[in-house]
Amino acid sequence: MPIDGVSIDSFKGGFEERRGGRPHEAIDILAPRNTPILAVESGTIAKLFNSKAGGLTVYQFDPSQQYSYYYAHLDHYADGLKEGDHLKRGQILGYVGVSGNAPKNTPHLHFAVYRLTAERHWWEGTPIDPYDILR
Repeated sequence: MPIDGVSIDSFKGGFEERRGGRPHEAIDILAPRNTPILAVESGTIAKLFNSKAGGLTVYQFDPSQQYSYYYAHLDHYADGLKEGDHLKRGQILGYVGVSGNAPKNTPHLHFAVYRLTAERHWWEGTPIDPYDILR
């Protein structure tokens, strides 16, 4: 789980919700601001990025580089985190926030999973429901 103490059952259905006329293709995990966000699997930091929509984000590849895990709306990164870092499952990546287009009174983690293309670009892949992956 990317956040300790969260029930997988709370993820069901969030992936298919519509947001602004388009599919959400992720889950939102509500948590108090500055709650630690944990790597769901061992792997590598593919990209740290600050975007208008996602705010402070982390893209993590799994060890086989078949999947990318996307963590968004962070308040801040874990100390010393940088692109290319090797991670262990459960390692702190950052902390829940409201960066990007997140509602300022609703701290949460926007979490998505993508099956990467053969090119293994962090920015492209097929979205997969995190509920199906994490249960």
